[in-house]
Amino acid sequence: MPLQASQNVFITCAVTGSGSSQDRSHHVPRSPEEIANSAIDAAKAGAAIVHCHVRDPATGVPSRRLDLYKELTERIRAAEVDVVLNLTAGMGGDIVFGDAENPLPLQASTDMVGASERVEHIRQCQPEICTLDCGTMNFAEADYVMTNTPGMLRAMAEKMTAMGARIEIEAFDTGHLWLAKKLVEEGLITEPVMVQLCMGIPWGAPDDLNTFMAMVNNVPTDWVRSAFSIGRNQMNYVAATVLSGGHIRVGLEDNIWLQKGVLATNAQLVERAATIATNMGSTLMTPTQVRELIKVEKRAPLA
Repeated sequence: MPLQASQNVFITCAVTGSGSSQDRSHHVPRSPEEIANSAIDAAKAGAAIVHCHVRDPATGVPSRRLDLYKELTERIRAAEVDVVLNLTAGMGGDIVFGDAENPLPLQASTDMVGASERVEHIRQCQPEICTLDCGTMNFAEADYVMTNTPGMLRAMAEKMTAMGARIEIEAFDTGHLWLAKKLVEEGLITEPVMVQLCMGIPWGAPDDLNTFMAMVNNVPTDWVRSAFSIGRNQMNYVAATVLSGGHIRVGLEDNIWLQKGVLATNAQLVERAATIATNMGSTLMTPTQVRELIKVEKRAPLA
């Protein structure tokens, strides 16, 4: 594939995520107000899209509570700064087994629900974008499996498309791209197709450049492609993604450090990514330009 760097690039800020990072950095937001404020600061720093999860305000534990999503959505949309809202739909597919000799019964932390429940916050909050994790994988910790069967993905994609949300495919390995292409062929994911290449997450695609380019080369050229890596390689992947012709994702979901020993805020991570991209000759896209690119309009929650 010839090198064709991005001339116009948007930044997505992944604001808080669903990992245990809330106990490792006081900058990781917990309440809807904190998450919204951090998202707004990221938008002011140059993020055109904010990708949001919610957490229990008291404990910081990841949550699927509708009231938290509604409050978060309302706060972001009431802000003076414009930003494209991207809500996760990755929760509700977690299976946690027992040990190797006693895998059943499933552990109490299992959170596996039906397609309608997994996308109910999308229906009610009406984000411009929502995510679809296009595959099942062993996910970092012990015996936790991120579970997304083809039948579940077809059901969720059909509902998301009917709701008018633009689906962002989350691909953690090449097989996920294979399945995503099938969903596009079946008309369950409509054009323009968005994809996020998720690199370096155990036990998906490692974030070495050979694997990254294998992922890139498996993405159809007419898809809107972004990518990220986690931890210390986050900013390296800002440069790699721009060089490969893609868009950028940074944020506290993926990395809590600005530099060794210095905890970051979302705004600081966006500012650093923006500096890298513009120094490479790219122009940052505005939320309005992103909506035009992915053919969505600014939306409001259901009354």
